[in-house]
Amino acid sequence: MSDVLIENARIVDGTGAPWFRGAISVEGDEIETIHRESSPSVTAAETVDVDGAVVCPGFIDTHSHSDMELFDDPTLAPKIRQGITTEVLGQDGFSMAPMYRDGGAEEWSKQLGALAGRVDTEWTWGSIGEYLDAVEANGLGPNVGILVGHGTVRFNVLGMSDTAPSVDELTEMAELVTEALEDGALGFSTGLIYTPCTYADTGEVQTLVSRLAPFGRPFVAHVRSEGRWIWDALDEFVDIGDEEGIPLHLSHFKVAGPMQQGKVDRAIALIEAARERGVDITAEQYPYTAGSTMLSAVLPPWVHATGPDGAIEQLQDEAARERITRDIEEWRIPGWENIGALAGWENVVIANVESDENDHLEGMSVAEIATQRDVEPVEAVCDVLVEEELSASISLHMLDEGDVRDILSYERVCVGTDGLFGGTPHPRVYGTYPRILGRYVRDENLLTVEEAVRKMTSLPARAMGLDHKGVIRAGMDADLVVFDPVTVGSQATFKNPRRYPQGIEHVVVNGTFAVRDGEATGSLPGRAVRKSM
Repeated sequence: MSDVLIENARIVDGTGAPWFRGAISVEGDEIETIHRESSPSVTAAETVDVDGAVVCPGFIDTHSHSDMELFDDPTLAPKIRQGITTEVLGQDGFSMAPMYRDGGAEEWSKQLGALAGRVDTEWTWGSIGEYLDAVEANGLGPNVGILVGHGTVRFNVLGMSDTAPSVDELTEMAELVTEALEDGALGFSTGLIYTPCTYADTGEVQTLVSRLAPFGRPFVAHVRSEGRWIWDALDEFVDIGDEEGIPLHLSHFKVAGPMQQGKVDRAIALIEAARERGVDITAEQYPYTAGSTMLSAVLPPWVHATGPDGAIEQLQDEAARERITRDIEEWRIPGWENIGALAGWENVVIANVESDENDHLEGMSVAEIATQRDVEPVEAVCDVLVEEELSASISLHMLDEGDVRDILSYERVCVGTDGLFGGTPHPRVYGTYPRILGRYVRDENLLTVEEAVRKMTSLPARAMGLDHKGVIRAGMDADLVVFDPVTVGSQATFKNPRRYPQGIEHVVVNGTFAVRDGEATGSLPGRAVRKSM
């Protein structure tokens, strides 16, 4: 007898093939059988009639920043409620492990507070394996895997220093990458606009990612630029993949700022040319015209070179502020992703602050804050970062809707949220996947439901090496989503982002209902996903 039978379903299997009517039985944590009959003669402990709704594989978030949030809310309700059954952590070069540096956990938490959140959790781990053990011991709603972060291994050896590593130091960093991969990390990530990753030259990056080759795991990158310097940044990324013979995955594919808007075809041609060269490259996207990151990312890289406490000191120094202002306003640092000037201060909006005193800033642009305080925008940025001890995040409105649609239509692009929690977050935290299914599939016919589901399931599973996920097949993990194609959609907006979607009826993780009849069950059936050799 099966544990669960889902019948009267419109099955979209994740491969991109046309839907068919049928039923799915689940035994334990695996898909047992798929039936072409809507109501087969199968005995199950529990039968769920979905009345013609779509049943598809669970959605895979290839770009999650839930690394510390999952300790505070292990259900990860904003994610599970939109159908996400697996999350990939350790993005943009920032993993929470390995962490062996003396006093490193406290400093790393302070450096990344705006990205990962400041959660009152004791760091009991050192290695990637120990981090995953701690995550599982705390309980999980969705499954999680992790990439080992470039910034993390660099921080372990060099701290936040902007100096180049010695031969021995680079070897030590590379050994940490290998250790993490042996512990089950899904791959290696970098964020080359973020410190300390941005201090690395191409040789350093290539040495570290060369450790991926024996494992066949991906190099996942936020490249050095998505705006003014994007073409050089993409060339660097592709050349590394070509020379090392490793899979590549481009984080949050976009062309940012007025200079590059409308040039998606050129970027796609570059990716296609890379594949013609034999480079295995995929990409991901969030379906919005605004990004989201740490407010401190608008600062020139040199500000961070002495760590978070040193950065706060620099921000209070008059001469340093003048240098910061000139670097930003005059674009004095070639190759640096100057995102504040790129977007324009009227388009840089505060999403989250830690202090109650500055709650009123959430939802205000830097330009508005500067006007309110009667200071220049860069001065306002410096003041807020000092007041919040760097823990402030932002939304960046710098993309074109036509470009978003063109990228979403590209067959090699899957979906990720890139969502930061807290405050007034970007609506992608609550609404990424339902937004695609409601707006771009049903309302605008940009994608078929089968193609959209492929981008959310089998394509990310392939990119991240998740061999037992992403497709409805017997023996695959029983991660499933049931949604109503007529009503599914996101209700999250920039003004009201903390709104759960509609139309996501059931979510099954490892054979257990994490969402039932549109409500989170509170169950914690998720697991840490560890790759083996």
